Amino acid sequence: MESAVATPAWAMLAYLVAGVLFILALRGLSSPETSRAGNRYGMAGMLIAVATTIVKLNFASIAEIGVAVLLGGIIGVTIARRIAMTAMPQLVAGFHSLVGMAAVLVGVAAYLSPESFGIVGPDGYEILKASRIELGLGVAIGAITFSGSVIAFLKLNGNMSGAPILLPARHLINLGTLAAILVLVALFGRADPLLFWVIIGLSFAIGFLLIIPIGGADMPVVVSMLNSYSGWAAAAMGFTLGNTAMIITGALVGSSGAILSYIMCRAMNRSFISVIAGGFGAEAGATSGAAAIERPWKRGSADDAGFILKNAEKVIIVPGYGMAVSQAQHTLREMADVLKKEGVEVKYAIHPVAGRMPGHMNVLLAEANVPYDEVFELEDINNEFAQADVAFVIGANDVTNPAAQTDKSSPIYGMPVLEVWKAKTVLFVKRSMGGVGYAGVDNDVFYMDNTMMLLGDAKKMTDEIVKSLA
Repeated sequence: MESAVATPAWAMLAYLVAGVLFILALRGLSSPETSRAGNRYGMAGMLIAVATTIVKLNFASIAEIGVAVLLGGIIGVTIARRIAMTAMPQLVAGFHSLVGMAAVLVGVAAYLSPESFGIVGPDGYEILKASRIELGLGVAIGAITFSGSVIAFLKLNGNMSGAPILLPARHLINLGTLAAILVLVALFGRADPLLFWVIIGLSFAIGFLLIIPIGGADMPVVVSMLNSYSGWAAAAMGFTLGNTAMIITGALVGSSGAILSYIMCRAMNRSFISVIAGGFGAEAGATSGAAAIERPWKRGSADDAGFILKNAEKVIIVPGYGMAVSQAQHTLREMADVLKKEGVEVKYAIHPVAGRMPGHMNVLLAEANVPYDEVFELEDINNEFAQADVAFVIGANDVTNPAAQTDKSSPIYGMPVLEVWKAKTVLFVKRSMGGVGYAGVDNDVFYMDNTMMLLGDAKKMTDEIVKSLA
């Protein structure tokens, strides 16, 4: 394998170029305007890295490699063409699981055939101590990434409840398991090689245990966290393989995912540890019953909403996961286009944790060809709601809940929210009054005097509003 021979200068240069392209890709993906270019940089960098590795190594014939690449390409293209944009979060979680399992399988292969990987000592049999540590860490992180991503996929895809599943003494169990894994990795570096399999087994288990108690509202952080894990797993395997490109790529993915997780936690005013320990709604039993209280609210029709929107001067649209589920983004853009023709100023307000993964709403709006200059993040637009005639909330709940500012007993207290209630009129599109957000708490905005509830499927309701405007 690659570590058995010195890496030639041309390969090192190619890996360096690939690394630079990966950095440019991350920079491009930080903004919707440059995201397409960022994707192209990333694809070019990966092509260079893969091609360099294939040319440099001689572990398989070109035909065998070609068949593997062809099969993988066919699967990838098929999934990409069939997957709906609304299912992108679970697709990302699924891909993370594949990265984790790949790291585990590479580690197992290196453990079973260390001489092929060039990680044996002078006796030609025992695995080098440093390589044992790398293997232990690599398979542990990979196994955690795989099992955790599987649970995240099941929660996002609706195969498992998005509510937190709280096990007795879960914190003690999790901390004990993690400590045991670290101790076993250290022991594996110098003693019983059978510990390798125990490390893998415990790591698979802790991946499940870490994600099961996390509620749906924390899923954006979980997705970015698992992204970080997959990067560190790849970097660890890069050391085992002696592959510079894997080390660079894994470190970039791991660090960027960790930074993104930190940003997402700040957006929710929560610590990373608190998210891992339970998630929104985990201890919200006292507040979740608020939805059962009967309170007066005002119901409106599509014609009512059309009249109000047409006579407004400034409208701020707040999309949420309900918009994604109903796939209303195209109809929403059509509504905004009609309003702009009438001389209405239209802007979109995006909360960092709206949807099921970081940037979910941005992706959906970009798919609908919403102009980038009309889309604003929370901190850039929150102070404009007081000057808006209409806040049009479509499928967003927790991220517009004033309890985050007023109710210290609420599980979302302290989370920055979009202050839609400050607009002159709030048009709130919601499937029914019976449900609450992922945090399990009711939203006082529903019952305010300036709020009109538009109940029904988001796409159908928006389509009816467009017809009313026309």
